[in-house]
Amino acid sequence: MEGFHVKKKGEYVEQIKRDLTELSLLARAGGTEVMHQKIAPDRIVSISPGEEGTFEFFYILKGSLLWESEEGERIINEGDFIYTYGLREIAHLKTITEVEHICVCTQPSFKLEARKISEFMDILKRVEEKDVYTHNHGKRVQEYSVAIAKKLGLPKDRMEALLDAAIFHDIGKIYIPDEVLNKQGRLTDEEMEQIKQHPLYGKQLVEGTFLEHVGVFIIQHHERLDGSGYPCGVKGDDIMLESRIIAVADTFDAMTTDRPYKKGFSGTQAIAELKALVGKHYDEDVVSALEKVLEENEGLGGQ
Repeated sequence: MEGFHVKKKGEYVEQIKRDLTELSLLARAGGTEVMHQKIAPDRIVSISPGEEGTFEFFYILKGSLLWESEEGERIINEGDFIYTYGLREIAHLKTITEVEHICVCTQPSFKLEARKISEFMDILKRVEEKDVYTHNHGKRVQEYSVAIAKKLGLPKDRMEALLDAAIFHDIGKIYIPDEVLNKQGRLTDEEMEQIKQHPLYGKQLVEGTFLEHVGVFIIQHHERLDGSGYPCGVKGDDIMLESRIIAVADTFDAMTTDRPYKKGFSGTQAIAELKALVGKHYDEDVVSALEKVLEENEGLGGQ
């Protein structure tokens, strides 16, 4: 019958599959696309504004997501649905369990989403292959950074970039030799100079990808207010707020994480260390925001 189409389970027009997500284009007609997606647990999902008049509909087939709305936390479960029309700012959700959903969008978006997933997962895989600690550290730094940013009232349109920059802030370490990166003893001056290049390598790595806009935050995450940081010696207000947030979150996580050769600080000890360097290395408002986050979230950061 002309104009009537039936497809079998598992059939699709196009598909991109990675370890943490799978996106399938089921049908496309008249500019409208129907997609099926699987997303792993504990992942940030962002729904961004589209072109004027864009309508998007998401039906949850399986799993649960958390949405922190202005009215408080909301859980979106199997059988629930979301739709957007006239969306003006990015909405961030987090998968609680593995999630499957059907998405209907009135603007072609599969190619763009597939490109983002491909680049994102390929970069993430390179990090994991280099150093499992770096990836887990990135996830924790992302969690701390988002909590700090919310406490500071960072606009939602800047939150998505912070999410990406935080989890990938150490991506440049893939270019640092393993024997230097994992050395337990004191680094030589030459080895330290190699380490100091990783923020620059990170910025270079995301150039030309959909993450290019976060390169400035990545290259600045080891800069310090007094200009003593690296790789460029940027100081004061020339350091982006997002970079100052990541710097505090990064240092806090490094101090509170147990290593084979060293037990991590408690959250209280780490905050004391950060406070001692407020105004010299770290932004006072950022450190205060982290302290409030820890007070409100017992157990976070090894309190």
